[in-house]
This record gives sequence, C-alpha cells and structure tokens, in this order.
Amino acid sequence: MLEVLRVTAYRKLFTAQVVALLGTGLLTVALGLLAFDLAGGKAGAVLGTALTIKMLAYVFVAPVMAALVERLPRKTVLVGADLVRAGIALSLPFVDQIWQIYLLVFVLQSASATFTPAFQALIPVVLSREKDYTRALSLSRLAYDLESLLSPVVAAALLTLVSYHDLFVGTMAGFLVSALMVITTSLPRIPNVVRSGSLLHRTTLGTRIFLRQPSLRGLMALNLVVACGTALVLVNTVIFALDVFEGSTTDLALALACYGAGSMVIALAAPKLLDRVSDRSLMILGGIIVPLGIMAAAVIAWTGQSWPLLLLIWAILGAGTSMINTPSARLLRRAATDNTRSSLFTAQFSLSHACFILTYPIAGWIGATAGQTAAAAVLAILSTVGALAAWRFWPRGQESLHEVPSTQKAH
Repeated sequence: MLEVLRVTAYRKLFTAQVVALLGTGLLTVALGLLAFDLAGGKAGAVLGTALTIKMLAYVFVAPVMAALVERLPRKTVLVGADLVRAGIALSLPFVDQIWQIYLLVFVLQSASATFTPAFQALIPVVLSREKDYTRALSLSRLAYDLESLLSPVVAAALLTLVSYHDLFVGTMAGFLVSALMVITTSLPRIPNVVRSGSLLHRTTLGTRIFLRQPSLRGLMALNLVVACGTALVLVNTVIFALDVFEGSTTDLALALACYGAGSMVIALAAPKLLDRVSDRSLMILGGIIVPLGIMAAAVIAWTGQSWPLLLLIWAILGAGTSMINTPSARLLRRAATDNTRSSLFTAQFSLSHACFILTYPIAGWIGATAGQTAAAAVLAILSTVGALAAWRFWPRGQESLHEVPSTQKAH
C-alpha cells in the first residue's frame, strides 16, 4: 500500500493532508477548552452549536464554492483555503464572546468545505491507475483514523507544557505546512473546465448526476448508514463508558480506539479485498454489518452487561463504516469526466455530511430523553432503511458499469 508514496506529487499531497488533519485535531481540543472558559457548564451547548454550524457549512457552502472556484487553478484554491484556515486559527485565542466562536467556526469550516472536495478531486488526476488510487484511498482512511486516535494524545502532551491557547498556534502551523506542501507540488495539467449554465445549475450538477446513476444513488443511501453508525459512536460512547458501565475516561478512550482499530483493519485490507470482490459487494456488506452492530448496541444498553462485547461491537462498527467509506471515491472516479469531477466530489462531501444533521440529533437528543436503548434502536431502523435503499437503488450486475455523465445530459 505504501508503494503509492513513491509518486512525488501524491506523497506531498498526502503529507499536506496529514499535517492539516493533525492541526484540525488540535483545534478540536482547544476549541472545547475555549468554550468551557467562556461558557462554563454550558460549554456543551456551545460546542453542539459549533458542530451544527460546521455541518451546515459543509452541506450548503461546499457546492456554491465549488461552482465559484471551478475555473481557478487547483493550487490557488487549495493554498487560499489553507491560508484562510490558518488566519482563523490564529485569531481564535483572542475570542472573548461566544458569538465570535460561531462566526469564526463558520468561516473556517467554509474554507474546509472548499479545500476538501477540491483536494479529493485532485487525487485521481495525480494517480491515474485505479490500483494506485485504491491504495491512496486506504492511506487516506488510515490518516483519518490515526488522527482521531493520536490528536487527543498529542494535545494532552502539549498541554503539560503550554496553555491551550498555544494549541491554536499548532493548528495554524498545520495549515501553513499544508499550504507549503501544495505550493511545492508539481501537479499534472488539468484540462480547463467547460463552464456552462447558471450558478444554480453548476451548484446542483453533482447532485443531479448522483440522482441519475444507480451506483451513486446507492452511495447516497449508504451515506446514511455510515452516519448512523458514526453518530452512535461519536455522540454516545461517553454515555456507554461512563454511565451505562460506570467506567473511566480510560474506558472511553479504549472504546473509541476499538472503533478506530476496526476501521483501520479494513483500510489496510481494502486494496487486496477490492482485487477479489466488487465495490458493491464490499459496500453492501458494510451496509448489513452496521445496522446489526447498532442493534446489538441497543441490546447491550438495555441489559447493561458485557463491556468486552461492547468493545467488540465498536470494532465491528468501525469495520462496517470503513467498508463503505474506503471504496466510495472509486465510484466517483469512474463516473466523473474532467468537467464533472469537482462537482461529483463536492456533492458527495455535502450529501454525506447532510446525513449527520439528522443522525447527530437523534443520537444525542433521543439518548438524553429516552435512553441509549431507544437512541440505538432508532439509528438501527434508520440505517436498515438506508441499507435496503442501497440494495434497491444499486442493482446487482452494475458493479463495474461506467456511465459517463456528459455535461450535455445535465442541461
């Protein structure tokens, strides 16, 4: 899998991704501490609002920005977004009002909503062979999983030496290094985009292509499955660890680590798995595993027994979500043309995050009012609906179908 790092352009872009992810991880910790300083016991409400603002930026800003910057050089877009993020990170230590957090988070996440789809759409241009691209997807998945595990550890170590305000400086440094890596990368020539139609037409192009193609309609449904499993873990693990099983913060970290480990196992195995089975087979299997895992979590919440079994279920959920996430960009790569690639990756970015606007409140609010069993049961039902829809929308036999979405069709 590491062979793909021999490609100089990809190696630099991957390095940019890793350092930006680490900076984002430090930002998450620092933002929580800043919210506590400003709001005290209401810090959770502040962070919840900030996360909602983040998702809204991802869903609604990303398509608009993709349409606005589609004719600009990719380097300009990526470096500009990194510099905006670095500037916002540097300004956060000077915040003294809660509304300022909301405003700066919106601008920062809008920059991220510009950077990430543009970055993702660039990789299949740099790595034209599908095997190399699959390895890159696995590395990217590993980077996300390792960031979720290592960023809190790195932040905790730094906090023994510096104040949390200095973590924002680390975040800024991560974005600046990312920008430097992009600037020094020699990119292949990208054909000029044929720009046609109104801003609304270009903004919705990716979503309209999704709705036309069976494989992408299936991906839309599977995004909901991923959001259900991820929401249960990210929102309610703390409740399972500290309340249901009356454990410690160490138990909380262990449970999250099990989820990340399950995801990493699949990410490591994906290149060889996808040589033997189709994308559809692996992704539909993930769509079956996740609802079963969530339902098992509901049973454990009901009985309050077997902490080791919960850890196993969390690992299985991590594996199931990774079965869907890791191959998903291959579907976009096959369906895209030079004119639609950016639109498709942006649509996936927005549509996948839109699911979290639904599943995060279900996991949090139902869990708080009706208990963890009810929250997990609702998420299990919702994820089952998503899996069945994917099975229906993406029929067997279309695993390798390459439907070329010409810009003329989209008019």
